[in-house]
Amino acid sequence: MVYGVYDIVAKVAADSMDKLKEIITWKVRHLNKVKSTLTMIVIEN
Repeated sequence: MVYGVYDIVAKVAADSMDKLKEIITWKVRHLNKVKSTLTMIVIEN
């Protein structure tokens, strides 16, 4: 459950930063009723 500013949190995995940018730009942002996105990168050590 999400409260506050954000309505949805999505975990997206990609093989590269270029692939991640492609997924966010061309798939997520083009979903019906998506008005904006905020991408937060998590790096595993």
